Amino acid sequence: MDFVAGCIGGAAGVLVGHPFDTVKVRLQVQSIDKPLYRGTVHCFQSIVRQETVFGLYKGIGSPMMGLTFINAIVFGVQGNTMRMLGHDTPMNQFLAGAAAGAIQCVICCPMELAKTRMQMQGTGEMKSSRKMYKNSLDCLARIYNREGLWGINRGMVTTLIRETPGFGVYFLAYDVLTRSLGCEPDDRYMIPKLLFAGGMAGIASWLSTYPVDVIKSRFQADGVGGVKQYSSIADCVRQSIQKEGYMVFTRGLTSTLLRAFPVNAATFATVTLVLMYARGVEKRPQDCESVQPTSHHTQIQQQAQPSSL
Repeated sequence: MDFVAGCIGGAAGVLVGHPFDTVKVRLQVQSIDKPLYRGTVHCFQSIVRQETVFGLYKGIGSPMMGLTFINAIVFGVQGNTMRMLGHDTPMNQFLAGAAAGAIQCVICCPMELAKTRMQMQGTGEMKSSRKMYKNSLDCLARIYNREGLWGINRGMVTTLIRETPGFGVYFLAYDVLTRSLGCEPDDRYMIPKLLFAGGMAGIASWLSTYPVDVIKSRFQADGVGGVKQYSSIADCVRQSIQKEGYMVFTRGLTSTLLRAFPVNAATFATVTLVLMYARGVEKRPQDCESVQPTSHHTQIQQQAQPSSL
C-alpha cells in the first residue's frame, strides 16, 4: 500500500509543480544575449500567452512515466538502508536518502533529459510548426538512435551530484522538522505539520543543490536547436560563468522555490489521505526497527517521500 500511495502522491506533486518546473527550465537555459523572459512572472505569462496554458505542461509525460520506477527504487533503497543501519537517527536518514537518491538516477536522468527537451520544444510558438519529438518516449527513442546509451544518459554525472546530497538533505531536514514539531498520531494538527515539514524540507533540498541543477539543465538542453555549445560539463560551467557571472547559478531559483513547497505539500497530503482511507494510521514503525518508541513520524516520512524534489 505504501508503494501505491507513494505513486499517487508523486503524481499529484507532478501535476501541481510541473508548470513551475517548465518556467525554471526556460529561465535556466535562455540565451543571455537574446533573453526571451525578464523573470519568473514574465516567463509564466509569456508561455500562457504564446503557447496557451498547455505550454506549461510540456514534457509532463516523462516524469509521469518514471514515477512508478523511481518510487519503487527510492522506497526500496531507503527502507533497506535504514534496516541495515539499524538506528533511526538524523544522520542515518541522510545516508539512507543519499543512497536512494544515487540509485534512482538510473531512471531520473533519462526521464529529465526527455522532460527538458520537450519543455524547450516550440518555445514561443502557439502551435509548433515543426515538432522534433512527438512525446517523451519518441524523444528518448530518437536520442538513442542518434547517440546510443551515452546520449540518453547525458547529464548523468550532474544528476548524481544533485540527487545524492539532495535526497540526503531532504530526508534529514524532514526528520529534524517532524521531530521538532512533535508529529504524533494523536495530534490533531499532525497533517498540517507534516505538510509544512515536507514543504520546507523540499526548499532546503533545492537550495543545497541548485547550482548543479542549472548546469544539468543547460547540459541536457544543449543541442536542441541543432548546435551544441558545450563539449563537457566543465566547459558548460566555464562558459556560463564567463558570460553571465556567478549569478547564473540562481537562474530560475524563484520558480523552483515556489514549486518546491506546494509539490511536497500535495505529495504528503495525497499520501496521507490514501494511507488513512486504506488502512488507517499505523500504530508502530514497520520500515525500520527503531529503538525510539516515539518515532511514528519517521514511519510516515518513509512512506511519503516524493519521487522527485
